[in-house]
Amino acid sequence: MNDVFGTAVAEPEPAFWYGIPHGYRRLDLHPTPEGLEEVARQIGELPEEARDRAVQVFRLYSVVVTMLQRQHVLGWALGMHPDDSGTPALSVLTVSSVPMPGVNPKAVLARMLAGGAGTGPDGGVLPVELPSGTGFLMEQVRKTTAPGAPPEGQEGPRQGTVWQGTVAIPDTASSSAVVVQLVTASVDLADDYRGVLLGVARTVTFTDPAAAARHGSGPGASGSGAEETRSPFG
Repeated sequence: MNDVFGTAVAEPEPAFWYGIPHGYRRLDLHPTPEGLEEVARQIGELPEEARDRAVQVFRLYSVVVTMLQRQHVLGWALGMHPDDSGTPALSVLTVSSVPMPGVNPKAVLARMLAGGAGTGPDGGVLPVELPSGTGFLMEQVRKTTAPGAPPEGQEGPRQGTVWQGTVAIPDTASSSAVVVQLVTASVDLADDYRGVLLGVARTVTFTDPAAAARHGSGPGASGSGAEETRSPFG
């Protein structure tokens, strides 16, 4: 896309393309048996004190991958950026395709906007203009299960607060919607992460960038006039 975003392709059969910001590492949602065997071999060679923890992380990865595949998630990236105090702030970026057979996805999302109680950070739907067309931004702050043991006397799992931002982009050609979602526990950095989320949404395209470049158009062609998108984290 540009020097800030490394090109990533939606798997397994791309119907759209998007960019990954700096500071995010794309994780494999379709690991090969050979790749899993190699990870298992590397875990087996770890010192005993680190092996059990690595096994736990590996099992969690397996569970999460299975869950994301069932939810039509095509891309998953983990972000780590320093906050104002220099402490690493973590976030998870997912990109998915939601089928809407038999309906016009843009009309469905527009009805959501019309029927919403409000717009913006209070949980409503806000239209945003993107190079690929009109998208719809939704964000909320919510409670969710957090890692670690619950406080003494608390029943049930430990709870944490996260900011969740979502941009839905209609793909009328396939009666589906591309959904870009960003989640972070650094709620105080919501404004910055909203900028990252919208930056990724602006890179979404339904035209193969390689084919567009070969024909002298699109983000890869000189003089295309494509708007530059930058991550606030640089």
